[in-house]
Amino acid sequence: FLQGERLLEMSSIATQREGIRGKAYVRDKVCQEFKALGKENFRTLTIIANSRKFSNATFEEISHLVGEIVSLAETCCAEGADPSCYDAGSSALSAKSCGEDSPFPAHAGTAGCCAQEGLEQKLCLAALQHPPQELPRYLQPSNEELCQAFKKDPKDFADRFLHEYTSSYGQAPLPVLLGSTRTFLSMVSTCCISPAPTACFLKEKLERKTLSLLTLMSNRVCSRFTEYGKDKVTFSYLTSLAQKMPSASFEDLFPLAEDAAEVFSECCDSVAEDCMQKKLSEHTAKVCSALTAQDKRFADCCKGTNLMQNYFCISALPPAPAPKLPEAQKPMNKQLCSEDGARHAKRYLFELARRHTSVPDTFLGKLYDACEKVRGECCSAKDTSTCLDSKRQQMGEELPRFLEKANQLCGQYTELNFLDFKKRLRESLTQMMPEAGPELLGQLVEQRADFASTCCSHNSPPLYCASKVSSMLGEACNGGSCLLS
Repeated sequence: FLQGERLLEMSSIATQREGIRGKAYVRDKVCQEFKALGKENFRTLTIIANSRKFSNATFEEISHLVGEIVSLAETCCAEGADPSCYDAGSSALSAKSCGEDSPFPAHAGTAGCCAQEGLEQKLCLAALQHPPQELPRYLQPSNEELCQAFKKDPKDFADRFLHEYTSSYGQAPLPVLLGSTRTFLSMVSTCCISPAPTACFLKEKLERKTLSLLTLMSNRVCSRFTEYGKDKVTFSYLTSLAQKMPSASFEDLFPLAEDAAEVFSECCDSVAEDCMQKKLSEHTAKVCSALTAQDKRFADCCKGTNLMQNYFCISALPPAPAPKLPEAQKPMNKQLCSEDGARHAKRYLFELARRHTSVPDTFLGKLYDACEKVRGECCSAKDTSTCLDSKRQQMGEELPRFLEKANQLCGQYTELNFLDFKKRLRESLTQMMPEAGPELLGQLVEQRADFASTCCSHNSPPLYCASKVSSMLGEACNGGSCLLS
């Protein structure tokens, strides 16, 4: 499998180089992989690659596409096949993609690609992909349902699982996904024929717990890395640590945040077999070494010998209560536009984050974006000081309302259990909107509760929650122009 993944990566690189190296190069690379892997492994990897790429496609659409790709490789990589076979076959595949009744995954960009011709059309179609699923849809069935589906048709069961799982967690590094899917299918095939399936599933699930958690966690962090970029991920990780341990200094936490961002930078797109697990373990050792003596909760998480489990424990820590600290010192104009301007801005936002520990990442991200926008506009302006003074005044007016709104939406969610939170939410909305009827109140409570359960944790889906926050903050702007919207 993992050897296959390296070959699959080579295949994508080969496709990108088609215009430079020629059609024979692409055919040779595909055939090299097909022969090295064998038809079934090649097919498995093709399901995984295309389910990740077209995360919103149906199983039937992926099946059609995979069937065509495998058939093309099988026909054109056979001994004595015509050298023009692969090029002719891939052209036919492109033509089928452009047909009115194409059975392949739908994409808004298909029509634009189909307006092109020849190699340009093929490369354009090959580059199309869906945005990743921000809220994974895969729900693992019960043991009984798994075995029922497996026994009915093992091959169809495996194909459907690969499609559903990899389209839901497609941002996880490929080696992690491959390991996770392989061990899951092995567990099902072993336990569904076991004389004691319940005990078997319990044992196997415990054995694959670390890999399963690694898949979920790396899908989240790599989604965030793709959306945020390295600098904003550094900030996001910094504020997460600051809220878990508000007593720690910027100097203690910033190097750890930079180290985490470097891990994600190296491993999210890596095809090295154990990159994420190895590098995260090394990172966790650094976190434990730096912070254990300062905080009992971190010390408890760092007691175990399994560094990955320690990492999961630290990631799951809720924010600590906010300490009583003097008002955060704002950076001076000359600091914001200096060579270390970005660091000065991060230090100020770090100070805000540890004073408001219930304000989640999705709100803090808005503060980061606003600071970057202001620095971008004002540091290149003719009159930098006037520009910064004006923005500083605007920010001073908006920030208290912004933090109040964030605390209002997420503060109680972190303090109360979900039922008590909804009850308190209904009470506060009734006070704010005494004229609202029971039906409208019920809708508002469900909307706010849905937002809180999805977006008030540090691991919230970035794009989805950013749009929700923008919508809520936009209402607070009363149609005006807000820095923090």
